[in-house]
Amino acid sequence: MTNEQARNFILLKQGLIGEYKFKGKQGVCDFIKQAGCIQFDPIDVCGKNADIVLNSRVSDFTKEILYQLLYEERKLVDYFDKNMAIFCIEDWKYFSHSREKYRLYGRSRDKVNMIADMIKRIIREKKFVNSRDIGLKETVDWGWNPTTLARAALETLYFRGDLIIHHKKGTMKYYALANDHIDPTVLHDDNPNKTVDDFVKWQVLRRIGSIGILWKKPSDAWIGIGDFKSDYRERIFSSLLAENKIIECTVEGISHKLYFLSEDESIMEIVFKETSLENRLEFIAPLDNMIWDRNLISAIFNFDYKWEIYIPVSKRKYGYYVLPVLFGNRFIGRIETIINKKLKQLHVLHFWKEKGFEPDKYLNRYLQDCLERFANLNLCENSSIQFVI
Repeated sequence: MTNEQARNFILLKQGLIGEYKFKGKQGVCDFIKQAGCIQFDPIDVCGKNADIVLNSRVSDFTKEILYQLLYEERKLVDYFDKNMAIFCIEDWKYFSHSREKYRLYGRSRDKVNMIADMIKRIIREKKFVNSRDIGLKETVDWGWNPTTLARAALETLYFRGDLIIHHKKGTMKYYALANDHIDPTVLHDDNPNKTVDDFVKWQVLRRIGSIGILWKKPSDAWIGIGDFKSDYRERIFSSLLAENKIIECTVEGISHKLYFLSEDESIMEIVFKETSLENRLEFIAPLDNMIWDRNLISAIFNFDYKWEIYIPVSKRKYGYYVLPVLFGNRFIGRIETIINKKLKQLHVLHFWKEKGFEPDKYLNRYLQDCLERFANLNLCENSSIQFVI
């Protein structure tokens, strides 16, 4: 492929170029099924990561749609995949390996086991609880820092699959019994992956499909797969090639082989036939599936992006919560927006134009439309935001 064809392939797969191929509530489910998962992050400056990912791909998306699918209709579930993530409930069965691992290992496991039945009994009576409802304030070893036994117990039982998140209020999680809210046929379905290798191959296919094209180099795209080192990657990729589940390809200017799913050959055919695709302008989330592998994005799109949220202010090149701006098949800049929740207004703090990009007279119309959709996503009352590059 040429470099441009590689970009178009990724963007067509992602639904980020041409007409929107995902729409409304069903579109959310369809995209997440295709992507495998989307990362959840609780920070909300101008929408949470999952909101921004879906807003850039799904027409008529609202935050309420995602909430309904997660906590009312239960078609989606939040659990660990690539870090904390959201995926389709029918994928629950594939993560039994992960849940069993949490049953056998984990910090403060013995203390949690001693009170597990009591926690479940309390939840059975109350229907759902948060850590404050439990009242166990003993400090135990947990994560990065010690925490209360109540929180450790709830999170451990959640990791094991005994509990799910019932709902959230801000960043506060409320837990309920999984068997009260997940269909028994889903909850107790057999895992199709019989071996660890089967599970890893399933995960690799999922991650390749989540981006579109991926190499077998070390990558942040493999986070959550475990000890996925060079020799093991070679063996897994060789097996997937032999099974005709992936196709090897080359892209001009990139020395490493790349891979895409065999089921996506039809998209590749479009890329080779189409000479031009309808442009869209979208803001890309900081943990967007498309940019999981920043080195790959740099190689294909000639765009270097680093999320500077955890970098000290004095060392930041751009800002706290900066989003890449995609126009057509190239990144044209970065934007920093913030929501004034009291006034329900969206403010543009900065726009940094990429070197070599010169906006034409039509670009501001695309940008204006995107800002208005972004304002609607965040329930801002100002229907017209005037900002010109």
